[in-house]
Amino acid sequence: MSDATFTVTFAGPLVTYQDAGRPGHMRFGVPASGPMDRLAFDAANAALGNVSGTTAIEISLGGLILTSTKGAVTMAITGGDFTIQHQGQKTSGWTILTVQKGERLALSAGKSGSWAYLAFAGQLTAPQWLNSQATHSNSGFGGGALKSGDTVTVTNAAIREDRLGTIPQPEFEDNGPIHVVTGPQDQHFAEGALDLFTSQPFKVSDAYDRMGMRLNGAKLALNSALSIPSEPIVRGSVQVAGDGIPTVLLADHQTTGGYPKIATVISCDTDRLAQFRSGQTLRFKPVSATQAIEITRRYTTAKAAYLAEVSTPRGTLAQRLMRENLIHGCILDEAQATIGSTSTA
Repeated sequence: MSDATFTVTFAGPLVTYQDAGRPGHMRFGVPASGPMDRLAFDAANAALGNVSGTTAIEISLGGLILTSTKGAVTMAITGGDFTIQHQGQKTSGWTILTVQKGERLALSAGKSGSWAYLAFAGQLTAPQWLNSQATHSNSGFGGGALKSGDTVTVTNAAIREDRLGTIPQPEFEDNGPIHVVTGPQDQHFAEGALDLFTSQPFKVSDAYDRMGMRLNGAKLALNSALSIPSEPIVRGSVQVAGDGIPTVLLADHQTTGGYPKIATVISCDTDRLAQFRSGQTLRFKPVSATQAIEITRRYTTAKAAYLAEVSTPRGTLAQRLMRENLIHGCILDEAQATIGSTSTA
């Protein structure tokens, strides 16, 4: 194995290095960061046989173009339905391919989804902060954002022919409403506000980044002070400011907040929510804390089984061909055909 390097020909906003995140520092005011869609991130690494949490590149709707300047490496692309251009071919995501020296790889927004993940069969070289390469987008701490002209270096780059091809997409994710546990400050809202929140549709606004997603829809009126004493908040918290507009906090959320929280999106639905685009409609469905735990346990079990499945090498092209029954009949030579015709007569 050797190194592989790429030049960033183009990078849109919020294209960053992300590992599994930086847990354990929220008490110091440091968000965990990490991938917006943790399932897609984990799938990319699992499909390559990487160690869980290995740093990958998170790509926004702005897209990314890389040009290989040295070496070759196999990479996996998962997440939203992005368009991939490589060697004159256009494909969609959830695939594994190898990029050789001199080749160009371009990823751009496709039909759906807001975030894609590019994982490598090797280790990305990027700065660390508090022992993590996860990028905090507001400060730039961690691996950092990619920009045109940068060099991307992959050490111990490997070619994994036994993993090339399509990555099966997860089928266990719920496509229905986003599950929430209501509260803990629902008492600060006017009568009927909670019913509006759980019965009316909302649209994702243009105010959407790694910190949070502001929603357009019914105004959720407050019945008391516009703020409460600041307290810890988590990914998935739904804060409502004085204008009655809810904001769902995501990967780079602040660690404390003083706006009332009407609900919290359950952990296994935040990844799905993060892939919504501006203008897309969603609904919230309230569940009890007990139900949230049950849903999350089922999801976690299904996710573990799925990652185990996609992490299994499929073999090289030659090995896969040998396993298939490619012949569905036989061909007689002329002599055999003549004997057969004589016997029949």
